[in-house]
Amino acid sequence: MISAALPKGWVVRDFTASIVVFLVAMPLCMGIAVASGMPPEKGLLTGIIGGLVVGLIAGSPLQVSGPAAGLAVIVFELIREHGLAALGAILVLAGALQVLAGVVKVGGWFRAISPAVVHGMLAGIGALIVVGQFHTLFDAKPLSSGLENLAALPGRLFGLDPTNIAGTELALGLGVLTIGLMLGWDKLKPQALRLIPGALVGVVGATLVAFGFGLEVVRVAVPDSLASAVTLPGSDFLGWFLSPTILIAAFAVAFIASAETLLSAAAVDRMHDGVRTDYNKELRAQGVGNLLCGLAGALPMTGVIVRSSANVQAGAITRMSAVLHGAWLLGFAALLPWLLREIPMAALGGVLVVTGWKLVSVSHVRHLFKHYGALPAAIWAVTFVLVIATDLLTGVLVGLALSVLELLPHFRRLRLKVDAEHGDDKHRINLDGAATFVTLPKLNSALDAVPGDQPVHLAFDKVPAIDHTSAETLRDWVQRRRARGLKVELSGHPDQLRKLQPA
Repeated sequence: MISAALPKGWVVRDFTASIVVFLVAMPLCMGIAVASGMPPEKGLLTGIIGGLVVGLIAGSPLQVSGPAAGLAVIVFELIREHGLAALGAILVLAGALQVLAGVVKVGGWFRAISPAVVHGMLAGIGALIVVGQFHTLFDAKPLSSGLENLAALPGRLFGLDPTNIAGTELALGLGVLTIGLMLGWDKLKPQALRLIPGALVGVVGATLVAFGFGLEVVRVAVPDSLASAVTLPGSDFLGWFLSPTILIAAFAVAFIASAETLLSAAAVDRMHDGVRTDYNKELRAQGVGNLLCGLAGALPMTGVIVRSSANVQAGAITRMSAVLHGAWLLGFAALLPWLLREIPMAALGGVLVVTGWKLVSVSHVRHLFKHYGALPAAIWAVTFVLVIATDLLTGVLVGLALSVLELLPHFRRLRLKVDAEHGDDKHRINLDGAATFVTLPKLNSALDAVPGDQPVHLAFDKVPAIDHTSAETLRDWVQRRRARGLKVELSGHPDQLRKLQPA
């Protein structure tokens, strides 16, 4: 029954895509676990749950779930302050909050979070990962805060001894080799091998060099049995739920994981023309996944854009690709732990340095300033700085508070009327009022209801202002429909329509 509604050959395409995603996910799962201050097998455990469980029930069929770099910093801090036992309780609470949020249908509100805040947060996380994993390149452990890691960088470099190539220098060489292979592969890879991920090339290359020359460097430590990676709740588990600090941490993890997941899902929807994301269902699925991760003592999970985009680009058709990638992770970790133990820790550090650097997208802040002015760019910058200088939650909350400033000039016209006219051969949406992030859920509902095979006319004649959050959403929606060959007409004041033009 399923195959009748799907393109011919979907089984083969999902199977091959799942292998590609597995090859992308394996080094990232282990590297993110290391960046989070946890053993590598904990990241693999989260990836397995994300594939085998969340993949089956996700609201975004082509999105892949697993450990995310965006949560590595906050997990590192939580473990340092409260220990591994508290992390399990935090994830159980966070998962329950996500399930509840999906049940009461607040998924649409996460799509209304300012892109300036989200990208500022991700840039701050990326910078923290880079300065933290820089120390892993020297076979050393990251320090307790981003500023301390940054301050210690000169000492690491000046402590090198070019005349005595020993453990530290060898580890750095392997880390630099990993980075070089990743960047070189991304630029020079043949078209026929384009689906092979750079992270895999970097890790395999560094591992072969370390093994071939018998280099004495720190390697990944994984247990012989994956079952030993599962840490069930202890007798004090329920006691953690009475701590206000744990409750706040659970809320922070749930909020950040949900925002990252749903923004990733929206990005995945722009990559294909298949089934659209059910945001509330996706929230519930992520909640179930984090509940299980908390009970198993694993890392938190989100929907992750790198693995999801690899899934789409590899030609996946259904959710079975994400499910199978979890099966490959399980089989590899269970049957070949000896192979994982040959990977140098510095190679995983190199993978995370490149991953973190890609999160620091300066081009996005330039885009914000060019198209929307100084305020969105300032929101990005403040969020970025505070995430590095204070903590993740403070940076995000201040960024969200600053987003409210965009509403002040239009305070009297914050109510947006959305009038949809359904014709036999054309769909028309008339907007009246300021289009801001406050009214974005209503606007998204109207856009989602537009038939997928009809031309549409969006009338902005009575819209005095469009903030950057709504403009980004509208522009992506318009571009996606036009890419499918559907006609989209826009009318209104040139100043507002200019914000909807391609970036």
